[in-house]
Amino acid sequence: MSLTNQPDPEERRRVVAQDLQNVMHPIVQHRALEKAQMVVTGAQGSTIVDADGTTYLDAMAGLWCVNIGYGRTELAEIAAEQMQQMAYYPHTAMNLPAARLAEMVNAQMGGDYHVYFVNSGSEANEAGFKVARQYAKHEFPGQFRFKTIARHYAYHGTTLATLAAGGMGERKMKFEPFAGEFLHVPAPTCYRCPYGLEYPSCKTACATAIEATIQSEGPQTVAEVIVEPIMSGVGVAVPPDDYLPKVEAICRKYDVLLHVDEVINGFGRTGKMFGHQHYGISPDIMAVAKGIVSAYLPIAATVVRNRVFESFLGEVAEARQVMQVNTYGGHPAAAAVAVRNIEIMLEEKLPERAATMGAYLMDQLRAALWKHGIVGDIRGKGLLIGIELVTDRESKVQLDGALVQGVVEHCKANGVIVGRSGGGSRHSNTIVLSPPLIITRSECDTLVEALDRALAAIVAKMAGAA
Repeated sequence: MSLTNQPDPEERRRVVAQDLQNVMHPIVQHRALEKAQMVVTGAQGSTIVDADGTTYLDAMAGLWCVNIGYGRTELAEIAAEQMQQMAYYPHTAMNLPAARLAEMVNAQMGGDYHVYFVNSGSEANEAGFKVARQYAKHEFPGQFRFKTIARHYAYHGTTLATLAAGGMGERKMKFEPFAGEFLHVPAPTCYRCPYGLEYPSCKTACATAIEATIQSEGPQTVAEVIVEPIMSGVGVAVPPDDYLPKVEAICRKYDVLLHVDEVINGFGRTGKMFGHQHYGISPDIMAVAKGIVSAYLPIAATVVRNRVFESFLGEVAEARQVMQVNTYGGHPAAAAVAVRNIEIMLEEKLPERAATMGAYLMDQLRAALWKHGIVGDIRGKGLLIGIELVTDRESKVQLDGALVQGVVEHCKANGVIVGRSGGGSRHSNTIVLSPPLIITRSECDTLVEALDRALAAIVAKMAGAA
């Protein structure tokens, strides 16, 4: 696929306009959607093209997910070939692409895991909750270990359970009340430490809070702790190096499972295949999605450590099997595409490329943007980066939401798509970057230039209003 090998622009505009007229309903969800929306008609590498023929550098890889980049036509060919051979059969039997994909994921985890396939990151975490609770019933008879400890401002999905596990109040308040089985502790948001402390003198009090919560609730009531290695939606919160090892040690101390959400971190995004691998920990449960197939087809997985999985082995009459069913989990075509996606990552060394290019991009961002007084912090790991915007660095008062959105819109007007943190009123002032792992140096330079110009425009606007 080539961006230059597109239908005639005028003909494309005519066809798209007609299609939109045929399908658009006059009633929209809210007022912001009443204005014309961008219609994406093509993509290649790190670039998308809209119905008007305008191209944009996609610095968000879609929704944190197109890790190997757009336009890999061989993946379409693999999907077509698999569909012709066998489009679908449920996992009451095994299919070879799913079996191969499970082996590949297991190998990247060191070979001590079982893999259960679902369709999305939300489902992967949801299945993880079920595994943790059922495991606790098997292994701790007479106890009622049903609670999950999560973190403030976390994001783990959009099902009712994953919303409850998440710590973004403004995302879940419309669906409350929840049953109370998900508890929350302060997150390692060091730039805005919830305790008002500084690392390392804080002694990672946010990790210690997990142990205090387990003790106060009673270890006999807690099934697991769920963490995202690097929190994404809150504005890319990178924990201190000793945070996750301390969390793991606490879990081991109280026989609590460690559930790691790698939906965004996973498959090269942070500079290693999985984000937790930066910290030398071993999850008991891991949720993966997005990068496992670079969004070419829907597939995700709940990955369970063998010592946990063994709890579900037994005779049929014992009913020890995991009570979890998924119609499309391990879909042959999606699995075949995911297999090739991971092969491409390994062949092209994309995790290593993310580390190298991420370091370059971080250096360029700090060199170009720090002169703007509204830049409070620039942080990240690999190609997962956040730029937090404030009114001034001393007070750290977050920049007004309309001005933050102005940065996003200015970048888009200049051909670059960037994201914004979704942490609600408390943590929505960070510009987030998650470009395809194949982004080039010149594209990084384009991204930095667009942000530099956008921030300059916002600073000028603020000065004019003063």
